[in-house]
Amino acid sequence: MMSIYPGIILACWAVFIAYWMISAVAAKRTVGGVWRGMGIRFVIVLVMLVVLRHEVAGVLYRSASPAQATVGVAACVAGLAFAIWARVHLGRNWGMPRAVKENAELVTSGPYAYVRHPIYTGMLVALIGSAAVVGWSWLLLPLVLGAYFTYSALVEEKLMLRTFPDSYPAYIARTKMLIPFVF
Repeated sequence: MMSIYPGIILACWAVFIAYWMISAVAAKRTVGGVWRGMGIRFVIVLVMLVVLRHEVAGVLYRSASPAQATVGVAACVAGLAFAIWARVHLGRNWGMPRAVKENAELVTSGPYAYVRHPIYTGMLVALIGSAAVVGWSWLLLPLVLGAYFTYSALVEEKLMLRTFPDSYPAYIARTKMLIPFVF
């Protein structure tokens, strides 16, 4: 008998993606190319949803214990909530990674007081929680995305240093990149 936990995970990701797409409408205009990096992100989201859908349908699903599934759902919800909190806190300054916004402002409060890239952090926590529920084989996705997010964060930080040369170095000195107090 299949549990409800994989369906909860799928619903969480569906709500997250829908929120992300709807909230993008209110963002400030982007200076330069808005489509940079969109292709890889679209493919990642598509693959993630297809794999998760198959796992929910029982094609690839490996049953997690109720305790493991509960912890996994909690991590998924907490990670997505953290990413959404970061997105809400950015307000109209949000944009595709490596994009420069008109009248850009450096946001260093809210979740940005803990890590410089809380959206990446939240998504990685959510992916690890998802893997705990739908199958540890899915752990490959956060490992690959962790490397991609780290690379992307390093590229973004170079851009932020050029955009905010007076304030970004101090921000780097007082916050970690992805994991509070660690990295």
